[in-house]
Amino acid sequence: MTKLKELIGMMKDKASQGKAAILSQRATLSLLRATSHDSFTPPTSKHLSTLLTVGDGSRATASAAMDLLMDRLQSTQSSAVALKCLIAVHYVLKRGSFIMRDQLPYSGGGRNYLNLSKFRDRSSPVCWELSSWVRWYAKHVEQLLWASRILGFFLGVEADQDSTQGCNLRLLGGSWMKAGEERASGLTNGELLRETEALLAVVEGIGGIPDAASMKGNKLVYEISSLVEDDGIVVLSEMLVRVNELSERFGFLSFGEMVELVYMFSRLEKCKEMVGAAEKQRLLLNLVREVKEKAEKMMFSEEGKTISTHRTTKSDMFEFPKLFINSVDLVRFSSARLL
Repeated sequence: MTKLKELIGMMKDKASQGKAAILSQRATLSLLRATSHDSFTPPTSKHLSTLLTVGDGSRATASAAMDLLMDRLQSTQSSAVALKCLIAVHYVLKRGSFIMRDQLPYSGGGRNYLNLSKFRDRSSPVCWELSSWVRWYAKHVEQLLWASRILGFFLGVEADQDSTQGCNLRLLGGSWMKAGEERASGLTNGELLRETEALLAVVEGIGGIPDAASMKGNKLVYEISSLVEDDGIVVLSEMLVRVNELSERFGFLSFGEMVELVYMFSRLEKCKEMVGAAEKQRLLLNLVREVKEKAEKMMFSEEGKTISTHRTTKSDMFEFPKLFINSVDLVRFSSARLL
């Protein structure tokens, strides 16, 4: 029964491709070839490159190509097709032209705007298991796009692309780390915390990747895992820059900012170890523990006074803020490097 359904899927692919070829619909043909019903193999580099080339032109052309891709993603009931569409979206993010990346879906920070959180493909045991990958991978792509909008540049863009905004690109006159530090030093404390929280959400999502043990030998799952591992390295690198900058500003953070920082660090410490990024994660966690320890000491001790952790009464609330007001709070600099 399973093989019959796979055969029907392949026949649908051939029929659709044949129709597109007859009608000279280049964009549709390249999309169909890149997003076939085969549940075990990912789209080839050739087909993905062709798809990216189709959208590499005017804004109208890029928009039309992305509309085709999103229509294919939203209308399919096949887990294999859905995963391949998501891979194509991921490739647009990493390797597409600036104009094509600008057409990527975005809903202002909302969740499930790809509308795949309830995706189920019951056509076979393999497709049923791949359905969990569709739901998780869609959430990851959503989170990656949302974080990119918060940062103001697309995460994971490869170094040979035409953008000059992201600190994950090689810039003339300096290394990636130097460029990242310079950008971070110009952000306010609030902006730094917001960007760090957005990156943390991506890290937490990656930690929830489905277990691939039962999908051993499935090249489609392997391709997705590989793409996400690359994202993990990039995101941890971006977080390392921001945590390092926050540690430089430590004496100029308000009490509320320190509370937010400690909360985010506690979440980060609970994240699972990322495959392919273990060393990067270890470096980040070491820095996090160091900064978190300092923040906790400052939160519970100000000018030699120990603050009780018991529930604050209404009368205490009037005296509580006074413990944290000092001359440093009156003037805050954007970065301790400027002092």
